[in-house]
Parts: sequence; structure tokens; C-alpha cells
Amino acid sequence: MKSILITLLIFAVIILIHEGGHFTAAKLCGVKVNEFSIGMGPSLFHFGKGETRYSLRLFPIGGYVSMEGEDDSSSDPRAFCAQPVWKRIIIVCAGAIMNLILGFVIVLALTAPKEKLASTTVAQFIDGASTQSTGLREGDQILSINGRSIWVESDIIYALSSDKDGIVDMEVRRNGERTALKNVAFTIEDGTLMIDFKVVGIPRTVGSVLSYSFRKTASIGRLVWISIGQLITGKASINDLSGPIGTAQAVGQASKAGLSTVMNLFAFITVNVGIFNLLPIPALDGGRLIFLLIELIVRRRVNPKYEAYVHFAGFILVFGLIIFVSFHDIVNLIHG
Repeated sequence: MKSILITLLIFAVIILIHEGGHFTAAKLCGVKVNEFSIGMGPSLFHFGKGETRYSLRLFPIGGYVSMEGEDDSSSDPRAFCAQPVWKRIIIVCAGAIMNLILGFVIVLALTAPKEKLASTTVAQFIDGASTQSTGLREGDQILSINGRSIWVESDIIYALSSDKDGIVDMEVRRNGERTALKNVAFTIEDGTLMIDFKVVGIPRTVGSVLSYSFRKTASIGRLVWISIGQLITGKASINDLSGPIGTAQAVGQASKAGLSTVMNLFAFITVNVGIFNLLPIPALDGGRLIFLLIELIVRRRVNPKYEAYVHFAGFILVFGLIIFVSFHDIVNLIHG
């Protein structure tokens, strides 16, 4: 029950921030907002303030900001469709941008209290370290592993976790120069690759905290893109996706490890939502953005009727995907 409540809270905050981004951008751009809703399905509670109706709905799987003239034509000068295309682009992108900002704020809040921040520079090796005997040195700043750029210390762990034989190519900065290291070997024990060195701690300053938080957030976003790429290329299966049930399980496991782990997962989920919403998939913000970019290029809006058909088809596909991954989560739960 605890993990379910935490998951619902996380989803509620992410949805509120996302839809709040659309809502605020619409208001600032002078667009009439008919309804601001958290959740989908039947209304549990609603009230009106000014021209906008505010609703809380039954299913916590999304939300929406209903703007005048968003999906059809309208003669209202404050309608969404009556605004310059650049304003509509800002409104459409605002939700995802707010999710990314939320991810940065969470990472910043986790980073700020630390006395020292982890770097990507080797500080010292454990006794008999295989990486030291195969080319790595103290003071080396790790720049890439097997061609993947290293931005923060967690990138080292992720890059090595996908390696099979424990032998990698690195690029480091040594004495101010970029140096290529071939066949750096890590020890593998019981199928697990062992990292046999520690990294230098960076003193906490305003600059170092902001820099680390930005790079950490960017690293989380890159993991999302890598996962999407693996799905497209077949390196990962659609069965690897998790829905709300799988997320609740992950939150439950994270809660056993402490608040910091839950907040890191929170940051990952909100960045994931932000990036996923910008994908060029109909019904998502990215799908709407594609139509706006087409309009920007050809100087003419795509017929709203046809655009609505495309978004409806996209909504059916996305909803079907949610049902599929939720069913898969249930099967995994039953099988332990």
C-alpha cells in the first residue's frame, strides 16, 4: 500500500507540473482555457474559477488542458487556433519542458546537501586492480567508455554494465591531453563486473552543484534516448517496458533503500515523461509539434479534421500500449 501511495503521489506531481506548464503558457499567451484536468475519466471533483473549470478525475494516468479552438475551429480571438504558430509551439512544448525542469530541480535538491560531489577522475585503485595494470592511471579523467561519453560518475557504471567481457576501450584526459586506452580490463566475479577504483571528490560550491546537477539530468535524459533507440533497433524488447504497475513495484523497491533512492527514481520518471511526450507520436505533444512545424514551413495549417483523426489514432495506439505493458506487469507480478 505504501508503494502505491508513493507512486500515485509521484504521478500526481508529474501530471500537475506537466499540465501546469501547458496551462501557464496558454494563460501567458492570452489563450482561453476551458478546463484544467488532473486525471482522466469520470470527474470526481470540479469547480469553476473565471472562465476555467478545474477537475480531478478518476484515473491518475494523465490529464489535459482544454483550450478554446485547440482541436477545431473557433471565431474567438483568444482561441488556440487563432494564435501565431510560435505561441502555439511554446504552449505545446511547455508541459514537457516543465517535466525536464522538475527533474533538474530534484537532482539539484539531492546534490546540494552533499559535502563533496563525485567526479569522473580516478583517485586511487584497490590493491591488485586490473584496470591499473592494463593502462588506467591515477589522475585520469574518464571521458568515454567504448565510445560513449562520460558526463557523471553514474555513466561509468552504466557503460560498464552493458559490457560482456570486461575489456573496454577508454578515452581519458591525462596531463591535459586526450589519451586513448585500448583493452582496459575489469575483473568479473560471479558474472558481475567489478569497478576497482575510486573517483576524486569535488568540493561543493554553487558552480559545482549547478554543473553536476545539469550534467546528471542530461545523463538521465540520455538513458531514456538510449532505451528508445534499443527498442527501435531490437536490442531491447517491448516486454522490457513498465507501466503503472511496474512503476509501483520499482517505487516499492526504491522505498526500501531510502528517500534518496525514491527521489532519484522520481527524477528519472519525470525526465522520461518529458522526453517521451516530445516524441513525434500522434496524440502526444511531439505529434502536435510536428503539425505546427509543418504549418511553420508551408505557411498553412493542416486541416484540423485530418489532424484530429491522426491524433485519435495515436491515442488508441498509446492507450493500447499502456494496456499491454500493464498486462505484462501483472504477469510478472504473478510469476514473482
